[in-house]
Amino acid sequence: MPPAPTAASGSATSASYRERRGELATYFDRTAADKWVAMTSDTPLNRIRATVRAGRERMRATLLSYLPDDLAGRRLFDAGCGTGMLSMEAAQRGASIVAIDLASTLVAQARERAAADPVTAAIDFRVGDMFDPALGTFDHVVAMDSLIHYDATDVVRVIKGFAARTRHSIVFTFAPKTLPLSLMHIVGKAFPRSDRSPAIVPVGETTLRRLLAQELPDWRIGRSQRIVCGFYTSQALELIAPPSAS
Repeated sequence: MPPAPTAASGSATSASYRERRGELATYFDRTAADKWVAMTSDTPLNRIRATVRAGRERMRATLLSYLPDDLAGRRLFDAGCGTGMLSMEAAQRGASIVAIDLASTLVAQARERAAADPVTAAIDFRVGDMFDPALGTFDHVVAMDSLIHYDATDVVRVIKGFAARTRHSIVFTFAPKTLPLSLMHIVGKAFPRSDRSPAIVPVGETTLRRLLAQELPDWRIGRSQRIVCGFYTSQALELIAPPSAS
């Protein structure tokens, strides 16, 4: 029997990644664009969405705490930037930032918000695929809730792509495999396809850590924190590059 495929086997991106990427682009650029802009603003929200906003604010603060306080001279990649809130905070700490998202509507909103301040106006916001190696090399990569719609194999495939062009650290989130999230994933499949948002895919932490150790043996897994806030559940994970990458 041939060996099981690893996270790095096959093409640079898998068919499942490309299919899900298309679903996400359609959803966040059209179906949910207005909702997402409201979510990332100070617009009043209903109780459920308010817990998601609060959870995302806590997660954004967590990921930023994993980065150096002084980012002057550092190049940062915000992979799946949405409306740019994390990028704008990092820019205030001196980072030079490339921020990308599949949804042109959200990127347009990010550019509009960033233009109000000369520091954040310098952020290079782009529409495209976070996996694109043409984006160049970085000191740090941040992927907040942009990988939670992919299975563990695709998550690690993307992270390995980031690692090949990152000098210091990668901080990202995944959807931990908890009973509530798993039930939500099952229930979500029962809705008509036209009514569904792209499903969050719960990933087992042990499986994810094993795949990361297998595919990135020189990288060290650092801090991790799970944020649970009402209807928001996500887990941060830090990967630290080997000294040879610096």
